[in-house]
Amino acid sequence: MSKNAFSQNPPGDAWAHRLGALEGQPQQDAHANRVVAPLPKRINLGSGKSWHPDFLNLDINDFWKPDVIADFGQTFPPENATFETDRFGKIQIEKGSFELIAAHDVLEHIDALCTCMKNCLDLLDFGGLFDILVPHDLSFGAWQDPTHVRAFNERSWLYYTDWFWYLGWSEARFEVAKLDFNLSERGQALAAQGHSVDEIAVIPRAVDSMRVVLRKVPLSEQDRMTLAHHQQGPNR
Repeated sequence: MSKNAFSQNPPGDAWAHRLGALEGQPQQDAHANRVVAPLPKRINLGSGKSWHPDFLNLDINDFWKPDVIADFGQTFPPENATFETDRFGKIQIEKGSFELIAAHDVLEHIDALCTCMKNCLDLLDFGGLFDILVPHDLSFGAWQDPTHVRAFNERSWLYYTDWFWYLGWSEARFEVAKLDFNLSERGQALAAQGHSVDEIAVIPRAVDSMRVVLRKVPLSEQDRMTLAHHQQGPNR
């Protein structure tokens, strides 16, 4: 797995900026101009207080008034399910119909992560992007929140990319399009001293979080051979 150079800037790019723009604003402001509109091709997963008008906002908690209440720890969407929404009327959420899923500060809260990742893989079209922001496992932020059930490092994505066969994925997998480290003050000081990203990534409290962008790709012929080999088992 390749990784990009670390970043000393606040997490994310334009997607993160746009999704974070509404943080701290009263929810009635965020929803004031709702009208029936075309269904977006982008999902804001775990929208919470970062509800955004350009995305289909999904959250497990109806307190945040998402477009759709959804538990991605369960298979989603349920077969033949329809959803009543304020902005889009009655909708069906179709597999393979989204170009982007943003999940910022979400995956660390999900127990059944493999199920969540498969949901996202299925909902994306081929070439679609899964834009993720998660705490690094050596950061304070990884475990100071009592609602976190996991933390992440740069190898946390292997089962969804190279080792897709272990999860039984037979049509598609992810590839890493981008991986950036968002450095703490300690990490920034180490970078200024000339330390490499590999050195900084293993130092406690040097990395606050990671932004990872995964791309959905079809299984190649080699991928299918690898899957078949592992399905046969070691003694066949």
